[in-house]
This record gives sequence, structure tokens and C-alpha cells, in this order.
Amino acid sequence: MNSLIKSVLVLTFCAFGACAPSGAWSAEMAPDEMLRQTTEEILLLVKQDKDLQAGDKQKAYAVVETHIVPRFDFVRMTRLALGKNWNKATPEQQTAIVEAFQNLLVRTYSSAVSRFNKQTITYKPWNGKPEDATTSVQSVVSDGSRTVPIDYAMAHSEAGWKVYDIKVDGISLVTNYRADFNDRINTVGVEGLIKDLQEKARVAAQAADTKSAKKGQ
Repeated sequence: MNSLIKSVLVLTFCAFGACAPSGAWSAEMAPDEMLRQTTEEILLLVKQDKDLQAGDKQKAYAVVETHIVPRFDFVRMTRLALGKNWNKATPEQQTAIVEAFQNLLVRTYSSAVSRFNKQTITYKPWNGKPEDATTSVQSVVSDGSRTVPIDYAMAHSEAGWKVYDIKVDGISLVTNYRADFNDRINTVGVEGLIKDLQEKARVAAQAADTKSAKKGQ
């Protein structure tokens, strides 16, 4: 996955919680306005933080991990990614898969935080209704050399709108993982998938720590 797409995914993660002051969002705020407002705050934060600009992985993790859970519906994301295999897992396994998948996404994409100030994102007017249970927000992201359409699939909750899927140039993040999850469950079972996700997250974190250590030398 190229750097622009990684940046888009991280921008989406952070746009729903990373940098706005507590209480800044209203549960009734339109989803496109929420994204637009928070994107501006994130871009300002990165421009003002030299550690993030330099690629400080631990600081990027802290930014993403602290605020990602309240603004993303990871249970729904994981359930959709597993498809029919979701019901094959016990409640304990479902919880473990959600936690492992969330951790993997954070570890995989938080490295792109430092590139936020190199992206521009334009949101199209939202045509949904406040009473809708689910909706979609469309946008276009550019890094100066390439422009990519992004669709955010969102569901309404008591806490406001939450993202549960992202389509990058027509490719669904959830669908992309579904094929891999199904293959792994067919091969190693649900427990095997959980271990796979945990190991991938560990490797991603270890690689990021190694890069950070080299930069600090």
C-alpha cells in the first residue's frame, strides 16, 4: 500500500479523535463537517510538532491509540471483515480478534502521521440525513502528484458518527482484509487468526521501534 493511501487511512483514524479538545464535537455534528474540522486541527498539530514531523513512532502511537477507539466502530469493522466466520468464533474469541485487528491497524498505519502536512483533503457536501443509521462521506485526497477518491462508511451511535469502513479509490479496507481473514481461518482456525494478527502487530511495532532507535543515534 503506497504512502498516500497509508496517510489517508491514518488521517481518517485521527480525524475522529486525535487532536480536538475534549467536548469540541457534538453528537449531532454532520459527519463531513466533523471530518473537515478535525483534519484542520490535525494538520496544525503536525506542523507544530517537530517530533511527529521527524517520524517519532512512539509519539504517533500515543496520538492514535489514545483517541482512535471512541471514534471508530472496530467491532462492526471486524465483524464485517470476518463475514460468516464471525459467528464461528466464541464471544471471547470475537473480543480477542477485535483487539488484535485494532492493534494491527494502529501499528501499521500510525507511521504515516508525519506525512499529514504533505496532504490536502477536500470533502464533498454530505447529502445524508441526521436520522440515517448509516451514511457515506466522500472526499478527495492529493499529495501533489496523485489524487485519490476516498469514501468513509459511517454508522450513527449515541456518541455521534463512527467510521466502520474506508474505500480508497474504490477498494474497501474491510473487504480487502476479509479475503485474508477467511483464508487464514480456513487454514489455521479462529485461534490461528488471532495469533497471526497479534504477531503482525508485534512485528510492525518492533520495526517502528527499530527505526526510531536508529534515528535517535
